[in-house]
Amino acid sequence: MSSHPIPNSYTSFAGHKNLASGSLEQVALAVKKAVEVDNSKAVLVFNNSTGRAVDIDTRGSEADVLDRLASSGHDNFQDTIEPEEPKRTRGRGRPKLGVVSREVTLLPRHWAWLADQPGGASVALRKLVERARKASLEKDNSRKANERAYNFMSAMAGDLAGFEEAIRALFAGDREKFESQIENWPEDIRQHACWLAFGRLKIRS
Repeated sequence: MSSHPIPNSYTSFAGHKNLASGSLEQVALAVKKAVEVDNSKAVLVFNNSTGRAVDIDTRGSEADVLDRLASSGHDNFQDTIEPEEPKRTRGRGRPKLGVVSREVTLLPRHWAWLADQPGGASVALRKLVERARKASLEKDNSRKANERAYNFMSAMAGDLAGFEEAIRALFAGDREKFESQIENWPEDIRQHACWLAFGRLKIRS
């Protein structure tokens, strides 16, 4: 496994065994083959970006499966879809390079301070937002990692010993306790939960 979950990647489990990881198309075909060989175990497919299970229709031929995925698009397998920006007619002048105009409500003293900044209010606001974004990036990434690990663990390990303590340790940022609570879980579930939460298991000496 790579050190961090890959955007738009998926992982399937047949029971407690990791069946396949990769693109949605790759995982869907692997699931189809596995179900045709042995359908005695429940098979779940997870979005690695969110840790949530997604539904895949594996009926018909491999071409049928791929056609359904292509026709529906991957939007159906994402938890959140950004709203489409309304189209605007661009006037003359420099292109806006992806800048989106939206209303911002501030107090008069805020507008007065922004007006005194080099480049004006828009430039100053962009700089402030960028600094805040970078400052919170580590916390945001940690929160997302906790959420995707929790979603996966709730679906696959909710009835395993140590689940509740592992969840508490996860959200407390106590990696050592987290790994100790799940050390007796089925290997593939343990590995995937740690990968979603931290990137990988620590190597114990």
